[in-house]
Amino acid sequence: MIAALEVAARHYGAPGPITTQAREVILTPKSGPLLYACLALMMVVLTWRQRFVAAGVAIGIDLAYLPVRWAFDAKIYFGNGALWVLLAYAVIAVTRRTGRERVLLLKGVGLGLLLWVGRKTGDTWLLITSKTRHTVLDPYVATADHALGNPSWLVGRVVEATGPIGTSVLDWVYAQLALGAVVIAVYQLRNVAVERRFPSHHLVRTFLVIGLLGPAIYMIFPVVGPIFTYGADGGHWALANLWPDTPPPLLNAPHPIPHDEITPRNCMPSLHTAWATVIFIHSRNCPRVLRLLGTLWLITTLGATLGFGYHYGVDIVAGVVFAVTIEAAMRWLARGWDRQATQMVTYGTTVFVALLVSYRYLPTTLAAYPWVFGPLLILAMASVVHLYIRATKRCEPRGAPTQQPAAVATG
Repeated sequence: MIAALEVAARHYGAPGPITTQAREVILTPKSGPLLYACLALMMVVLTWRQRFVAAGVAIGIDLAYLPVRWAFDAKIYFGNGALWVLLAYAVIAVTRRTGRERVLLLKGVGLGLLLWVGRKTGDTWLLITSKTRHTVLDPYVATADHALGNPSWLVGRVVEATGPIGTSVLDWVYAQLALGAVVIAVYQLRNVAVERRFPSHHLVRTFLVIGLLGPAIYMIFPVVGPIFTYGADGGHWALANLWPDTPPPLLNAPHPIPHDEITPRNCMPSLHTAWATVIFIHSRNCPRVLRLLGTLWLITTLGATLGFGYHYGVDIVAGVVFAVTIEAAMRWLARGWDRQATQMVTYGTTVFVALLVSYRYLPTTLAAYPWVFGPLLILAMASVVHLYIRATKRCEPRGAPTQQPAAVATG
């Protein structure tokens, strides 16, 4: 699949995931925090002494890179050190380890690299959506969003009122979402080095599957978001410059509209919301400080997705249903599939498809009766969440402690 994405990206005159990954081994990485998060994931299989050595070597390599970047007037980024250490441990696993030790170390390296590879393949998918989907369905989604009261316009004005500090915090959380996931995942995997095995289910599994399946929905339901269709960032492709001051007009006959070949069609569903949702779910069985982190990460992500004009409210509803359904499927794949799993995943999938169909073919009906369909959309989302909570509680053994060293979180 990665090779196919590389070929597709080359067809459109851009480097694909293989090329960008190869470049980051030597050149400036796009996201240093992500690479250090990947390194942290890999280090769950190491002893504490090995972790300190690995982190020290990674930081040392990045510090050695600084004079070179200054000399060439390059941007002062970091992350090469973390990537070099990851690759070095892959070599160590093959050449210096045997048996179970080799397998465990390779799993750790693979887990870290998967997060990095997932980011690169995701970037390529976004490029493909912008190049292949010449029209977008924003008028449909914006019309359906009237049923929820156009929350992006409301939150956008709130975020503007917070000034540069609020905007900077939300922007950082939005850009470094994977970092929050790694914090929770590292806690879940904290006993891997002692038990010499990974738990059957953890946050990273669901995180990666969401990123794998999400772009397929983008190709079916291309949407660019309020800031690009009804705001200044859309340029001459925007229908009007309304966001966030004036809600979009209620259209009697929405239709697809053309858009540029640069902006990703990555709104439906909101994968940032989906990822933040699974971070929240998996943080529930963590200590209080991590539960607080999961809650704050979800709230700030929702604030950023809506407040920056990247998503409509109905994107958020679909994103939550999408996340909970995938989390349920991954959870039951780990513990054993049964009738309850089939019912839960089937119901979540049905609700998700029904949401997309209603946004596409019934937007004017949704908008015409907001006091009916607005609560119904929220109720549909809540029903999936409720079914998931009820199902997961049933499968928990009675009298089990709230936290176990290697237990699967809810996640």
